[in-house]
Amino acid sequence: MSHDAPPVLTRVEGRAGHIVLNRPRALNALDHPMVRLVDEALTAWEHDDTVRTVVVTGAGERGLCAGGDIRAVRDDILAGGGAGSAAFWHDEYVLNARIARYPKPYVAVMDGYVMGGGVGISAHGDVRVVTERSRVAMPETIIGFVLDVGATYLLTRAPGELGTHLALTGTAVGAGDTLLCGLADHFVPSARLEEFTAALADADAADVVRSYAESAPEGELAAQRAWIDSCYAADSVEEIVDRLQSCGEHAAKEAAEVLLSRSPTALKVTLAALRRARDLGSLEEALNQEYRVSCACLTAPDFPEGVRAQVVDKDRRPRWSPADLASVSEADVERFFGPCAYGELGLGS
Repeated sequence: MSHDAPPVLTRVEGRAGHIVLNRPRALNALDHPMVRLVDEALTAWEHDDTVRTVVVTGAGERGLCAGGDIRAVRDDILAGGGAGSAAFWHDEYVLNARIARYPKPYVAVMDGYVMGGGVGISAHGDVRVVTERSRVAMPETIIGFVLDVGATYLLTRAPGELGTHLALTGTAVGAGDTLLCGLADHFVPSARLEEFTAALADADAADVVRSYAESAPEGELAAQRAWIDSCYAADSVEEIVDRLQSCGEHAAKEAAEVLLSRSPTALKVTLAALRRARDLGSLEEALNQEYRVSCACLTAPDFPEGVRAQVVDKDRRPRWSPADLASVSEADVERFFGPCAYGELGLGS
């Protein structure tokens, strides 16, 4: 890709409009201009009767989208307090809601890595396709951030406590588990993706899916449901960790170790956001809550520190503040759900 290549490519083939996220060197990480370009394409095709289907893919061989451009967000926080990032999230979350309500079939090809913002641009679509190469995750707690892009809505609707497990640990799952958790609908082998997307030019998306979809490889989470449902049903992160450590399953003990390496504040805020999202009636309400919580992260220490440790310095040794779960109070958590300094998202109002 040349330096002046657009970060989002669009084209129409037959009756299918194609959106290609085009930052392959950055694993198609989303930034504000890309969100605007995707939204512009959706606006143009919504009112174009010659376009019947929208297809979203990622450039390169590694994945659809690795998430938002978190390095840019950190730079924005350090340079100016994060107002630019709040504006980016505002438009991104509005786009997530728009995708969910789009009046034409929205086909998301979730091949390769699909993380964070990549989940937001795909998992709200109505035809969501995974492959044997898919690795889907919401890894926000790794960088001291919280679930966003509508993930609290999506993961609270996964079976049992699977969504809580994925949200707190940030575990990446393959095709079978993505389907089990309701984040995708169909499995198409990667070798057939080119044929699959080409067929959308002159056939209905539902018919094309029926022709190309196959049974997905078996995942891992179904066999782990017993300990996941039992341990993650606890009311606090501390109790979840205690249950994981004492339940006798090796995988549960590994999950406990993962949680103890994550941002204590991010874990507690994420669990609170998930529990509250269960009582929210719509994706829009969940996004409104997520916007408040995300913007609160702009003035909290763990988010820029987590990005430093994982992406900038890559020492994988974040210095969380507070450093342990016991030091994160209920008041510390509640602060993230207060009025937003940048105004409310206001979806559905």
